[in-house]
Amino acid sequence: MPPKGKKKGEVEDLGLMRAARFGRVKNDLSMGFVGLPNVGKSSLTNLLAGNSHAEAANYPFCTIDPNVSQCVVPDKNFRYLADTWKPPSIVPAVLKIVDIAGLIAGASEGAGLGNAFLSHIAAVDGIFHLVRAFDADDVIHVDDSVDPIRDLETIEQELCLKDKDTLSKVIGIEKERIRKEKGIAKSSDPPLGETFESAYAKCDKLLNANVPVQTCNDFRDSEVELIRDWGLITTKPQVYVINMSQRNFIRKGSKWLPKIAEWIKAHGGGQIIPMSVEFEENLAAFKADEEAKKAFLKECSDQARELGLKGPQADVKTMIPRIIRAGRASLCLQSYYTCGPKEVRAWTIMKGTLAPQAAGVIHTDFERGFIKAEVCACADFMELHEGQPSMAKLKEKGKYRQEGKMYAMQDGDICIFMHNTTTSKKK
Repeated sequence: MPPKGKKKGEVEDLGLMRAARFGRVKNDLSMGFVGLPNVGKSSLTNLLAGNSHAEAANYPFCTIDPNVSQCVVPDKNFRYLADTWKPPSIVPAVLKIVDIAGLIAGASEGAGLGNAFLSHIAAVDGIFHLVRAFDADDVIHVDDSVDPIRDLETIEQELCLKDKDTLSKVIGIEKERIRKEKGIAKSSDPPLGETFESAYAKCDKLLNANVPVQTCNDFRDSEVELIRDWGLITTKPQVYVINMSQRNFIRKGSKWLPKIAEWIKAHGGGQIIPMSVEFEENLAAFKADEEAKKAFLKECSDQARELGLKGPQADVKTMIPRIIRAGRASLCLQSYYTCGPKEVRAWTIMKGTLAPQAAGVIHTDFERGFIKAEVCACADFMELHEGQPSMAKLKEKGKYRQEGKMYAMQDGDICIFMHNTTTSKKK
């Protein structure tokens, strides 16, 4: 049964803001692919970026250093604005994707290339947890058989074990901080604060149960502030991507999907995106031949109907845009637009960013000398502009407004920032 549609104005959280509490406050955050060897990480990275510069090969450790790609964020609003203004320069929003080599059991203790890979995971801001749910004799599985639940357990356990190791050092670091702050002897054993002990106990309990720290709803704000500085991998938001065979993707079913969903629910929950690298590669092989792509998608949809699917359920389409958008949403990123005859650009900011800080993404002087923002919603522009690449019609309708320093930017705002910066005179 498909999920129920959201009501107008309703936001689907999926625990994203819960996980974002622990993250860095920056606009250039990155997602990293995590999984066992040969689950399709490099191939999917290639597909997301629309290129083939990552070393996709059927070998467990072919990606020794993390491969970084920039993926264009699919955005119908941005395309509409670009088509309306038709400027010589068009700059879309992008999402940074890091292809990290595969983990194996024992990685937290250095097995395989574990220590290096875990440090690469620590460097990204969010995780695409890619799980293999397809059989293929020509693609070696590191454990010689396909079992997504076992693979999920392996990866989650390694991440939790690494965090337990990190957590074991936190008490000593905190006691040393207290000694220096209070100027007491190194031989003394200072008592830990109540907030510290509470945060530590909650994290320790979660990690011992093989559950990511970011899934817990019980942390107080003061505890979050402490945990953010501990550098735990499992505080990062996770999106679970399930790599199925093309046939199972078309028929929208697999014996593994219910079991995977049950496992994820038992381990704190999270967004699940079923997809097929096999299907996406076959679709991508047509490149710019749109007619061939349409014929291929129709053939796949016809197969789905033959297998008993009806209505929209039988429609087969690429999942690449959904994966990119899910990664961006998990990092709590959004866009605002600047539009003019010379350039249409999408600027990336974090949800909740105030207007002066949003202006600072363009140039630090814009934030320093911020006066006001002239803003309209993209939806209002699309409804009212009557084909004109200007705000005249919106001003007539009262939909073009001025906002001050405390305005929280909304996803899809079209903005012009007014600022005034002057350099101090030399004495």
